[in-house]
Amino acid sequence: MQTELSKKLGVEHALFGFTPFPAVAAAISRAGGFGVLGAVRYTAPDDLKRDLDWIEAHVDGMPYGLDVVMPAKKVEGVTEADVEAMIPEGHRQYVKDTLAKYGVPELAEGEASGWRITGWMEQVARNQLDVAFDYPIKLLANALGSPPADVIARAHEQNVLVAALAGSARHARKHAEAGIDIVVAQGYEAGGHTGDIASMVLTPEVVEAVDPLPVLAAGGIGSGQQMAAALTLGAQGVWLGSIWLTVTEADMHSRALTRKLLAAGSGDTVRSRALTGKPARQLRTEWTDAWDDPNGPGTLPMPLQGLLVADAVSRIQRHEVEPLLGTPVGQIVGRMNSERGVQEVVDDLTRDFEKAVDRLNRIAGRSHE
Repeated sequence: MQTELSKKLGVEHALFGFTPFPAVAAAISRAGGFGVLGAVRYTAPDDLKRDLDWIEAHVDGMPYGLDVVMPAKKVEGVTEADVEAMIPEGHRQYVKDTLAKYGVPELAEGEASGWRITGWMEQVARNQLDVAFDYPIKLLANALGSPPADVIARAHEQNVLVAALAGSARHARKHAEAGIDIVVAQGYEAGGHTGDIASMVLTPEVVEAVDPLPVLAAGGIGSGQQMAAALTLGAQGVWLGSIWLTVTEADMHSRALTRKLLAAGSGDTVRSRALTGKPARQLRTEWTDAWDDPNGPGTLPMPLQGLLVADAVSRIQRHEVEPLLGTPVGQIVGRMNSERGVQEVVDDLTRDFEKAVDRLNRIAGRSHE
């Protein structure tokens, strides 16, 4: 599965795998794809350094990249405490009441909550980049649009390609104007923050909008047939995220959550503002239902919602309270019905890609059989 972009990056398959797990990122690269480590949870630079050291030792010299969450515009002088102070007391009480309804225990004394909105602040991302640029990363992706101009320039000085996610052709044009190298067209079906346009419509629109920049198709992709369709639509590769959540190398820390993912169908996700304040596709749970309930207080805008629910989400995950337990995941969850290793997933994807291409060639009368 070779394209101009995959050849430029030196990978066998134009298959880019986004994951928060170092072991998965390294395995994707070893399997001939391009592993991309999500950095949002690394609020301590030393933790990121530790895991990049690990990837370097286990990637067998193959290329890999990093995904950060960095706003294009900086807000000066605003601290986490300032943001905390903006959260209404009624919303805090709603969280307490919902957790009490399901008997969710407190965290142990001294146990810090996991993900917090600090991972979305610009200085945190800049600290991550100060670490990452000491490693031979080949790609820097940003999930909140184009990175600031000085970050793009710094990446290019080190021969690092810059990618940015887009949910519309308009967003994609802005990325191109900002000087990024690759646009990831993320369709409505995708897990996490995503827009309103489905991949089948979005991909060719973005390809046309930013030509000749390479485009990666993302959103609901988890089969070789879908990869062939993406390339037929003009993409130079695919960007896969959700499919790696149930691989054996993933460190989910929750068997209950893995069981829920394996049992879920493609209709068991919802775009909800419950996690961050922006629409993000995730497993539908009684937690997302509570925040979408018209009788509730409603969600707060980003970043208030993320700070409001950070401790609650950590408690739900820590104690595996199944009715409330969820995670960002795309509609492809319906195909994620068994635990397999990364190599097996890649083998299945590429084998089915070849079958799909052969079928198209037969339809077009170009079969060599």
